[in-house]
Amino acid sequence: MFKLNPRLFSPDRIAFNIIGYTMVTFFAVLCIMPFYLIIVASITSEATIMQHGYSFAIREISLEGYMLSLRNPTIVLRAYLNTIVLTVVGTIVAVFLQVMTGFVIARPDFDWRNKFSFFFFFTTLLSGGLTPYYLHVTRNLGFINSYHALLLPVMFPIWNVIIAKSFMRSIPFEIAEAAKIDGAGDFKIFLRVYLPLTTPLLATLGLFTALAYWNDWYNCLLFIRDESRLTLQYFLQRLVSSVDAMRRVAEMSGLDVPFVPIEAMKMSMTVIVTGPIILLYPFMQKYFIKGLTIGAVKG
Repeated sequence: MFKLNPRLFSPDRIAFNIIGYTMVTFFAVLCIMPFYLIIVASITSEATIMQHGYSFAIREISLEGYMLSLRNPTIVLRAYLNTIVLTVVGTIVAVFLQVMTGFVIARPDFDWRNKFSFFFFFTTLLSGGLTPYYLHVTRNLGFINSYHALLLPVMFPIWNVIIAKSFMRSIPFEIAEAAKIDGAGDFKIFLRVYLPLTTPLLATLGLFTALAYWNDWYNCLLFIRDESRLTLQYFLQRLVSSVDAMRRVAEMSGLDVPFVPIEAMKMSMTVIVTGPIILLYPFMQKYFIKGLTIGAVKG
């Protein structure tokens, strides 16, 4: 006969659960509140925002911010497509290179692993600055007004390589030695033995890299001149800046300022830009937390 454990219903256990769930709920609400505030502001009229400020209560519903943001849907859809393609292609290639690099420098039979690790880590301490970076990408690599300028600079963050190395060290190297005895080469060992065991690592690095590509607008500002190759983040940032600048110039000149829902448009753009990434995170949360935990313990 099934019996309940009386320790589960002890006063101490009940009090601990109540306090724990209360704290978790409180912090969860704190995390959700900014997103809720952005969504409410995006569907609130500009006049209400200017009069009452940002509020959690919906006073007057208006979609004028979304209508202005999507006034030219062709350009927005093209920017969305560019960002999605860059994010998908860049994430797949970047994660593969990061995991493969972590696999190499984590192997105890690779004599130069410490030298390469030091070289990677040393680049995080010093930076050549904006001018050498711009000249290198435009003159030496010739990536001006090219998708390569948006793909390559974000492809190899050293922090992701360190996480990959820490995760690879948690996998027993005897597995690779056994596969080598069976006649497998290094690349086959990586693809057939190690890669299937790195699902949490792939999800963690994939989320990090996808966020980096999705939120990148600075490289687009520096290297892209063609309107058809703009990314979503830079397009929306430029749209907000241009509208705000025109309003300021008109006010300084004493001209009649046309009504433009600046604040509502900013909030609606935030929803448009961050929506896909927020929807992606719940599907990767389990692997994301496990990958970070393993990387932190074994680092």
